[in-house]
Amino acid sequence: MKFRWLLPSTLSLVLLSTPAEAGRLQSMQFDADQNRLVFTTDEGVQPRARLLFNPTRLVIDLPGTTFDRRTVNNQSLGGAVQAIRVGRVDRRTTRLVIELKAGFTLDPQQVIFRGTSPRQWTVQLPTPQPVEPSGNNDRASIGIAATLEQPPVPRTPLAPVTASGETQVQDVQVTPDGLFIRTTGANPEVRVRRRSDRTVEIDLKGAVISSRLSQRDFPVDRFGVSRLQLGQVENSPPLTRVTLQLTQDNSNWQASVSNLGGVVLLPGTDPEQASRRYNAGLVRIESVELSQNQLLVRANQPFTYSTGWDRASGAFRIAIAGATLDDDVDEPRPSRNSPILRVRVRQEDASTVAILVQPAAGVQLGEINQPSPQLLSLPLTNSRTVLLPPTRPGVRDRPNTASDWSMPSSRNDGRMVVVIDPGHGGRDPGAIGIGGLREVDVLWPIAQQVARQLEQQGIQVIMTRRGDYFVDLAPRVQIAKRANADLFVSIHANAINMRRPDVNGIEVYHFGRGEDLARAIHASILSSVSIGDRGVRRARFFVLRNNPMPAVLVEVGFVTGAIDAPKLADPNFRSQMADAIARGILLYIRQNF
Repeated sequence: MKFRWLLPSTLSLVLLSTPAEAGRLQSMQFDADQNRLVFTTDEGVQPRARLLFNPTRLVIDLPGTTFDRRTVNNQSLGGAVQAIRVGRVDRRTTRLVIELKAGFTLDPQQVIFRGTSPRQWTVQLPTPQPVEPSGNNDRASIGIAATLEQPPVPRTPLAPVTASGETQVQDVQVTPDGLFIRTTGANPEVRVRRRSDRTVEIDLKGAVISSRLSQRDFPVDRFGVSRLQLGQVENSPPLTRVTLQLTQDNSNWQASVSNLGGVVLLPGTDPEQASRRYNAGLVRIESVELSQNQLLVRANQPFTYSTGWDRASGAFRIAIAGATLDDDVDEPRPSRNSPILRVRVRQEDASTVAILVQPAAGVQLGEINQPSPQLLSLPLTNSRTVLLPPTRPGVRDRPNTASDWSMPSSRNDGRMVVVIDPGHGGRDPGAIGIGGLREVDVLWPIAQQVARQLEQQGIQVIMTRRGDYFVDLAPRVQIAKRANADLFVSIHANAINMRRPDVNGIEVYHFGRGEDLARAIHASILSSVSIGDRGVRRARFFVLRNNPMPAVLVEVGFVTGAIDAPKLADPNFRSQMADAIARGILLYIRQNF
């Protein structure tokens, strides 16, 4: 087996002089016999890859990773690989380039990335193939939708990456109004044509079907459509075809690009009417009303929400992302004896609805819940003891027991601000464990419940994401900094190789300032939740080392663990975990503010 080390010792000396705040590329190793590249960094990295042509070369960018030499060339490697180069795109991005010899190409769908650890990645190349004389190799680039074997986490897993100007079809959804083709990347060019009385074709020029979308045939059985089929008609330039199989004659299907990223398909409307329709994927808030000491929010389809105290107005804020207000939604007008002083309903931006609730004196907000996926309820109860938001700074008596959650009265107008960071989201589901258990499905309900528990004690909670969408690491830190938050708590589920189901238990990470908070949460979990213990640990994770406030990352168990996975799939266990995390945060606040 032939190995070529591509970073000589002189380059290693250069790497040691790079800035401390950025990760560093440490080494690359190419196995010419296996067509395999292995590279390591001193911190976790999220690679981004694409295939370029003329000449054929695989380009891998490492964001947040430095390398001080502009370009480093190694000698010819033999076979179909001409050379491997290391360069610097900008001050914080290193680029690796694998260039093939003239006359060879690669199948981008067979390029596989594997994260063997947070800092070590393997790039497995398929056997390069000779270019057929009739082949078209004028393509500028093709995005690499990488297959990822999850490394032990915390980590930044590889997400599907599209080249500039390319669109990937990710999913198909049936909405109350029509159909929605969810895409990422640039907007495609859309053309609709009728093939027969029972067939309508919609061509998406510039779009490819994501390799992660295994399903190509979708049953619909609505709007006179029996099924929707996806097909990759062309690769260069890319063209995806959407075929609607109709059960009745309806040639008036219209297609338009959504401002949320995707293509809206609406039946029986003219183009002008279609442009006025709500974007597919947007929830319509149909009513906000007060009824029997509760605030009710109704929508036309299931929705998710986030809550927190609005620092400027002092009101309780409910935010619904991916939503729009119906034209006839009115703000509730509280009666003289209402538990609510005022309710304000507003469209904050094109896809966010905010509801601000100002309770009357002596009124306690209950636990917000969803009796159904399309209905939200906020109970309002009279209370002799008003739980006011805690303040900072101020000396407070410590609780007699760990179960004493009530917060003492505030001494000034400031409130404690805690940022809850549900990891991953959107195109990044996190680790995939036993039985297909997804990390994002475990941590999201836990994070929501932690937020609710803190808000019930008057703490202002800010969520780094309000739904199932992707947020990069840097914006999560920026959210906390802009809010001048007191604490930052990131919630994840752990994973390791599927061949190690024996690894189970919680871990709580910190980076210096967050150690006491980490130990408080760790102790609270172990005192009330039946789960293994892997300890409190120090780590240089991005969201820990870049946050100025005490920050921790909680790993609630292993989705790959034979013991943990069934528990993490259980809503009751997740609820216990959320209560324990919230209790640990509250105990820390009592002891330190």
